[in-house]
Amino acid sequence: MNVVVVNDFGFVNGGASKVALGSAHGLADAGHRVFLFTAVEAGHSDLNGVSGLHQISTGQRDILADPNRARAAVQGCWNIPGRRLMGQLLLSLDRSDTVVHVHLWTKALSSSVVQCALSRGFRVVLTLHDFLTVCPTGTLFDQRRQQICHLRPLSGACVLSNCDPRNYGHKLWRVGRHAIQTIAGRIPSGIRDFISVSELSERVLAPALPSGARIHRVNNYIDAVQVAPVDVGENQTFAYSGRLVAEKGPLLLAECAQRLNLGTVFIGSGDLRTKLESDFPQVAVTGWLSPQEASSVLRSARALVFPSLWYEGQGLVVAEAAAMGIPSIVSDACAAREWVADGVTGLWFRNSNSDDLCDKLAILRDRTEVARNMGHEAYRRYWRQPATLQRHIRDLESVYKLMLSESADMTTSLRSVGATAK
Repeated sequence: MNVVVVNDFGFVNGGASKVALGSAHGLADAGHRVFLFTAVEAGHSDLNGVSGLHQISTGQRDILADPNRARAAVQGCWNIPGRRLMGQLLLSLDRSDTVVHVHLWTKALSSSVVQCALSRGFRVVLTLHDFLTVCPTGTLFDQRRQQICHLRPLSGACVLSNCDPRNYGHKLWRVGRHAIQTIAGRIPSGIRDFISVSELSERVLAPALPSGARIHRVNNYIDAVQVAPVDVGENQTFAYSGRLVAEKGPLLLAECAQRLNLGTVFIGSGDLRTKLESDFPQVAVTGWLSPQEASSVLRSARALVFPSLWYEGQGLVVAEAAAMGIPSIVSDACAAREWVADGVTGLWFRNSNSDDLCDKLAILRDRTEVARNMGHEAYRRYWRQPATLQRHIRDLESVYKLMLSESADMTTSLRSVGATAK
C-alpha cells in the first residue's frame, strides 16, 4: 500500500517526530511505498537512501523560526504552497490503496494539507500526540496559572482566557488558526480514524471528536536493546529528560532538589535552561545529547523524575528508563503514569505538589533496596511486552488495512447500486 506520512519536520526534534520518522522507515522496510511529507527538511537525514521511502518537502521554515512574522502568521493558518504540493503528490496515488497518516501539522504545514487529502477522498488517520485537535494551544494547560485547563475549547471563557506563554495577542492568533483548522481544514470533523497513544489522552479527547469517530490504540515505540538492568542502588543522582519548559515541571523538580540537597541532572534544553542554571547551581544541565549520551547519563541515575504539570501524550522517556531497569517518579495527572505501577515499578506524586514530590524523592534516596526492587520490576514488566518498532508497525498496518478494506467495500457497494439502476 501507499502511506503518506505527514509531519512538520523531516528530522527528530521531539517524541512525535521520532515516531513519525521511525514509522516511515519501518513501513518502508515492511515493503510499503512511503512518502514522508514535511515542510522543514533535515540538512542530513538518516532516511536518505531507504528503499521505498520518498521524502517530499516544501522547503519552508518552522513558523517560530521565520524572521518574517507576517509570512509565518499566514503560513501557520493556511499553508498554500504546502497544499499545492500535497495535491500534486496525491494526483499520482491511487485512493483505494493509499492512507494519509497525519502526525504534526501546526508548526509549519497547517491544516491545509489535511484538507487537501480529505477533499480528494483519501483515507486520513491522525495520531493524537497532543491536544491540538481540540485546544488552540495544544496542551489544555493554562500557562499563566500553571495548571490544567478545564474550560471548553473555543468557548467564550476559553477565548477570553490569557493562557498563552507569550501574550494575549498570540493567544488570539492561535484561536484564529484553530477556527480555520476547524472550519476550513476539517480537523477533526472530516476525519473518522484517530490513533491514541494513552488511555488518559483518549479519555480527554474522545468527547470532542466527531460522532462516529473510531479511536485505535497504537502505543508509540522506543529504541531499546535488552541488556542487563541497571543496579540503581549504586547510583545517587536523579535525572530529568525532556524540554525545559514550564508545563513539563522542571522548576518543581529543581526546587525539590534544592530543598533535599539532591544531586539532579537535567537532560535537555528550552526556555527555562538559563533560569535553572542561574537559580539552582547544585543541578547540572547537559543540553540535548545524542541518544547514546542520554542513555549513558540516564543509566547513572537512581530514578527518572517526570514532573510534568500537564496531561502529556504518553511520556516515552519513562518507558526508556524502565527498559534499563530504572524506576520513575511521575505526576499522577499525566499520561506517563500509565507506564508506572505506583509503589511497584516507581512512584506517583500529586500533580504540582512540591511537598509530595519531595517525599517521593526522599523515599528512593533513602531506601536503597526499595529503589533497587522497583527498578528490577520495571525492567521485568517492560521486557515482558516491549514497545518495539516492529510491534508498532504491525499495529499500524492493521489500522490501515481496516480503513482501506472499508473504502473498497464502499466502492463495491456504490458500483452495485449503479449497475442495478442501469
